[in-house]
Amino acid sequence: MSPSLLRRLDRVSASLLLLWAGAALGFGAFAAPLLFQELPSRDVAGRIAGLIIGRLDWAAWAAFGLAGLSWGARWMAEVKEDLIGPLRLWSAGWLVAMLMCLASAFIVTPKVRAIRARIGAPIETLAPDHGDRVAYNKAHGLSRNLFFLRILLALGLAATVSMLPRKNQE
Repeated sequence: MSPSLLRRLDRVSASLLLLWAGAALGFGAFAAPLLFQELPSRDVAGRIAGLIIGRLDWAAWAAFGLAGLSWGARWMAEVKEDLIGPLRLWSAGWLVAMLMCLASAFIVTPKVRAIRARIGAPIETLAPDHGDRVAYNKAHGLSRNLFFLRILLALGLAATVSMLPRKNQE
């Protein structure tokens, strides 16, 4: 691939990552607190926030997955050269982000939904030491941590995608 095509792919990757990070940060910092503040029930606010998080999870798959186009053509060239280089470090960050998408979309979010369905009532109606409320709080905390770590990874990957090598290293 030519360096100009790689530069364009880098810009597209950075744009997708920044777009997703902006949407996720906007929701997490502005919209979610307003939902819980203004809606009459925390349960309704949580259900709406959960639906939005589900959509942001799928958007994260798209953003991080398409950002992988930036390094796909470069990977084989670096395999011959350095043990650890910028491409491998970027790839490790990208892989961690994809694993977080996997964990969030297929493990944590279904667990939160299963607990909510099993309870069938607002979470705050349960005693603080009730097993389902404790499990829900743990899963929700993990979901929140994965969400904000993916935002940080998206910002980091977007900031460093321009540092990936662009020359053919054959």
